[in-house]
Amino acid sequence: MELLTIGAFARASRLTPKALRLYDELGLLPPVHVDEVSGYRFYSPEQLERARLVAWLRRLGMPLARIRDVCDLCDLAPDRAAEAVAAYWAETEAELASRRDLAAFLISYLYGEETAMSGTQPGTQLAIRYAAQSDIGRCRERNQDTAYAGARLLAVADGCGSGGDRASAAAIEALKPLEAGLPAGNLLNALSDAVRQAESAVRDLAGADASGSETVTGTAPGTGTGTGTGTGTGTGTTLTAMLWSGSQLALVHVGDTRAYLLRDGELFQITHDHSVVQSLIDEGRITPEEAVSHPQRALLLRAISADRPADLDLSLHDAKAGDRYLLCSDGLTAVVPPAAIGDALRAAQSPEQAVRGLIELANEAGGPDNIACVVADVVPASSGL
Repeated sequence: MELLTIGAFARASRLTPKALRLYDELGLLPPVHVDEVSGYRFYSPEQLERARLVAWLRRLGMPLARIRDVCDLCDLAPDRAAEAVAAYWAETEAELASRRDLAAFLISYLYGEETAMSGTQPGTQLAIRYAAQSDIGRCRERNQDTAYAGARLLAVADGCGSGGDRASAAAIEALKPLEAGLPAGNLLNALSDAVRQAESAVRDLAGADASGSETVTGTAPGTGTGTGTGTGTGTGTTLTAMLWSGSQLALVHVGDTRAYLLRDGELFQITHDHSVVQSLIDEGRITPEEAVSHPQRALLLRAISADRPADLDLSLHDAKAGDRYLLCSDGLTAVVPPAAIGDALRAAQSPEQAVRGLIELANEAGGPDNIACVVADVVPASSGL
């Protein structure tokens, strides 16, 4: 049987050579022969059917890891492969419905229609009720997570390295002057400036650690060990914080701590993880389910460290009476699925009850890491605090 070059096979299968090389690396569609001298890949015409199936599934948006499972099922039991595709599409439609709700929220936000649509009367004074707690979990010897909630500031941080506990505490401590009163000017600028002060504090800690301890390369938050990607060396921390102005919440985020909004019964994640596994999910290489057990799940692409200024995500959110915000570390989100987090937030009568319930859920799931949670409710100021 005459073999096809990668170029000829790409034309016949309607896949690009670049895609074929990626599928080879992933073990999804390996060539039948690779020339030992030139490294050229050669394919059998019998592989065209599998290649076309891969192309169709990619057009559906199916992640590569899941495509591999469908292709393997095709070789053994085509009926089961069909069932797997049907199951994926049902999940996709459910996710699409959730994304449609998020899109409606974002559209109204960008048009500035939230207040009119929310039922909050113009001029209504708003306030926040809040609670914060950090827990060591069931497997760690020390707690490197810090949680804080005050009248203006809400924050969680997950430290890493030998001084991770001090780094997370120092980062939040640097933000606390914002509690005394908001400076004149842009709310986001005030929050960004405070985070730069937090960076300076963490840099000082990292310098002290470097002078008296061995360097740990790319330490993953909450672990004390591990090899990271892009997060620098030694002591550092993630940070997710919100600054309350009376009608708006300014949000700053770096790392894999998260912020969620529960609005009208729907839970929205309003931060995006700066992590290796999230980048793999974004590229379609793994599924969210696979990320839970991925060996690099704790490694970050961004954090507050001594090496370089942190690349911050900053955003501004209009408040609505009835909103409930959650800030948390990955000690919660790595072991408790979003659906369970949403159920707990909906069921809790108060921020204190919500925080306790979420930490209990994480510990019931094994508590493999430290857990930090902050919950804040937006309420009419006349309701009292």
